[in-house]
Amino acid sequence: MNHYPYDAVAFDLDGTLFDAEEGIVSSVKYAMQQLGCAIPEKADLRQVVGPPLRDTFQYMLGVPAERVEEAMQLYRADFRTRGMYRYSLYPNIRSMLSMLRQGGVHVALATSKPRWLAVDILRHFGLLEDFNLVVGEEDGAAKHGKPELVRMALPKDFRRAAMVGDRKFDVEGAKANGIDAIAVAYGCGSREELENAQPKVLVDTTEQLRDLLCPGAQMPRGFFLTVEGPDGSGKTTQVNLLENSLRQFGFDVVRTREPGGCAISEDIRRIILDPANMEMCDTCEALLYAASRAQHVHQVIRPAVERGALVLCDRFVDSSVAYQGGGRELGVKTIQQINQPAVNGRLPDATLYLAIDHREALRRRLAASEPDRLELAAVEFHGRVQQAYEELIAQDEARFVVVDASRDIQTIAEDALNKVLARVLPGRDREGK
Repeated sequence: MNHYPYDAVAFDLDGTLFDAEEGIVSSVKYAMQQLGCAIPEKADLRQVVGPPLRDTFQYMLGVPAERVEEAMQLYRADFRTRGMYRYSLYPNIRSMLSMLRQGGVHVALATSKPRWLAVDILRHFGLLEDFNLVVGEEDGAAKHGKPELVRMALPKDFRRAAMVGDRKFDVEGAKANGIDAIAVAYGCGSREELENAQPKVLVDTTEQLRDLLCPGAQMPRGFFLTVEGPDGSGKTTQVNLLENSLRQFGFDVVRTREPGGCAISEDIRRIILDPANMEMCDTCEALLYAASRAQHVHQVIRPAVERGALVLCDRFVDSSVAYQGGGRELGVKTIQQINQPAVNGRLPDATLYLAIDHREALRRRLAASEPDRLELAAVEFHGRVQQAYEELIAQDEARFVVVDASRDIQTIAEDALNKVLARVLPGRDREGK
């Protein structure tokens, strides 16, 4: 049975839930540049994360009092269109919030940011539903200050509450309300600053924070995402971009590939793709793929999903069905039967398919590098591969996420990310960039 130490937890935003430094600092620099004001040489821009924005410009950066409001408007205009999209959710935060929510803990946000902006950030990252209450400053109103924001974030009745933050202001806000102060050393506040503030607990990592707030709680199940497409569809580029974006959204990403993904499977991969093995028969090829997959599922995929990770796999069983079942004409059902024990029930939760005509895809691929054994096959072969993929999609539309891969790289990446997030975070209120 889980015993949560707190029935109410309030979090700071910047430096506690999110690595906000790049986003905030870039917008501060933009505002100062537009004002024509130089940033003081001794200014530590890491320290702009946390304090009220007005104090940052007036006292830390020396903006004349009569121009502070102008600086704030310039900052906010840039932050809304650019800065907030440079935020990164810290690892383990997403799972921790989910565990707290599942445990019935009152979860609140207490930030010095304008409330509407904090809501926009949480919504963009698909986290808004994890909070019972979001408290922030209100535009045009007298500023509450951290102690009052923390008070407003707490429920009327609670057994034991805590405030989690990365700056001394968060610790002071907790103490002013008679609740535990949990300071995090991974944010923007220095360890010296936090130790001098004397919090109840000081943790070094998000994993330690999760263990502190959710002792013994069951880890949420992970997600198995595969990426498929014809050779030359831009799959490697898009998988790289998708991995970076998913990490920015706070997912524990395990990147892997097929054939391969672990030592035994990588050895099999070298045999399959080696141009010296042109005499390999089609049945041998299909069985080698299945053998590689069996070890991969057993050693990498299943354990990672069970511990809560998002497994991002470059090709999986659909590739065997398309390439060996369709391309090699061994038959779709035959390949599915061969792979049934290899997969052992561990099918993808979702599959991103990069759709492009096989002739255009092959032209791209052959122009990029030397072809491997499979890419040396005839054009008719790749036509059958594409047809097999299309038949798979038609039979299982609920699993496949189809993206037009004939467009420019960035457009494809944004479309792919938004569609993948809709599957990984179903029903979440979020807006794409």
